[in-house]
Amino acid sequence: MATPARRTSKAKKGMRRGHIKLQTPNLSFDPKTGEYRMPHHVSPSGYYNGRKVIDK
Repeated sequence: MATPARRTSKAKKGMRRGHIKLQTPNLSFDPKTGEYRMPHHVSPSGYYNGRKVIDK
């Protein structure tokens, strides 16, 4: 049977899982509306690429 011969220590487990973490959202400032938005997404006020695309 394939079982580990030794227990994996907390340090080794932490090294392996070092890249698993929450990512901060990549926000960019939109000078047209003065709001922050995610790239390639419509701004909260309905603008995309300098044009009004959604009417609220």
